[in-house]
This record gives sequence, C-alpha cells and structure tokens, in this order.
Amino acid sequence: MILREVLILLAAICLFAGGIYAYLTAFHGEAPMKEVLSTAFAALVGLYAGRALQGRLSRG
Repeated sequence: MILREVLILLAAICLFAGGIYAYLTAFHGEAPMKEVLSTAFAALVGLYAGRALQGRLSRG
C-alpha cells in the first residue's frame, strides 16, 4: 500500500515536471528549475487534495 503511494508520487511529480518544462521551454524559451519544481509541487498538492476529497465524498 505504501509502495503504491510512493510510486504514484514519483510518477506524478515526474509527469508534472516534464509537462511544465516542455511548456515553459516551448512558449517562453527558458525553464528555470525553481519554477518547474515549485509548479510541479503545487500540482502534486492539488492531486493529493483531490484524492483525499474524493475518498471522503465517496464514503458519504
């Protein structure tokens, strides 16, 4: 169970960071690591908040 959560965490942060890096590079010409990681972390927090909310709403 914990291994599954760790794998979801790693996959999500890699995918978010990759997408943000690609966007910033394509449209702004540069991708500072600070912006990429901070935005990816914010997206990850939103992902886990959504998962927690979904779990609570499904229980009633």
